[in-house]
Amino acid sequence: MGVAVQLVLLSIAIIVVLGVIVLLTKAVRIVQQGFVGVVTRFGEFKAIRNPGLTFIVPFIEVMKIIDVRETPRTGDRQQVITRDNVAVIVNATIFSQVVDVRLALFTNSDYLVSTDNLARTSVRAVFGSITLDEAFSQRERIGTLLQTQMEEATDKWGVRINRVEVLEITPPEQILQAMALQKQADQEKRARILESEGTQMSAVNVADGERQAAIKEAEGAQQSAILRAEGLRQATILEAEGRAQAVSLVYAAIKDQHPDPTLVAILQLDTLAKFAASENTKLIIPAESAALLGAAQALRSVMSEVPSAAVAPPGS
Repeated sequence: MGVAVQLVLLSIAIIVVLGVIVLLTKAVRIVQQGFVGVVTRFGEFKAIRNPGLTFIVPFIEVMKIIDVRETPRTGDRQQVITRDNVAVIVNATIFSQVVDVRLALFTNSDYLVSTDNLARTSVRAVFGSITLDEAFSQRERIGTLLQTQMEEATDKWGVRINRVEVLEITPPEQILQAMALQKQADQEKRARILESEGTQMSAVNVADGERQAAIKEAEGAQQSAILRAEGLRQATILEAEGRAQAVSLVYAAIKDQHPDPTLVAILQLDTLAKFAASENTKLIIPAESAALLGAAQALRSVMSEVPSAAVAPPGS
């Protein structure tokens, strides 16, 4: 009997120890960083447990771990129709985050699946309202439109859409070929424009250089003409001054000799002799013939007063 009692007691002790271990295992829970625990008691919401060590009542309370980190979810590639009736393949990534775990658990049966389905519907709706050119040139605007449209529904689920990035927009092959031809035509057009602009700038530079050269040449010719005129003026002034001085000297010399009509007549005849010795084919005789006659008469009277012996030839 004693051995049997001891075995029974030992079995009870083992059962109690195992029960305590099981209870501790059920009661003690650890919530990792980036997650929260939602505690329900008999299926009813009880509390939210933050990261760390926490306790619940075994078999009465249940705790579910919810990820509250930002989670990127890349959707499947799907075909959508743009506003200009072009079928394109689109793929987008949704960055979502649970901000209200109570709403996420109790207002939607599966907020992850609902978010994915909503993303597909929103992508078709947004791309259906824009053209193909807008789809390629306004990706940021498309992401903003998708985020705004999805937030209207996800806010009720306690899920926040942080951003939406469009990863892929693939049009049909014939559209790609047409776009490649258009791109090539645009590049050729840009090259011709740049070439014409270069030719125009070159012509402008050449014309400007010729204009500057013409201006410099004109300025040089002007300076040269000014210098020649200045030199001619100085030469004329010097010549006039020389003539004036010569006339003054001659006049003074003649005046000092007390000229008489005979001397004046000799000077006039000397001047006429110089005119006659010139190479001119025409000879202009002064109109004062009476003065010339008077000069000749005076010269003759002078010559007659010279002694005959002085003018006689030698040996006579």
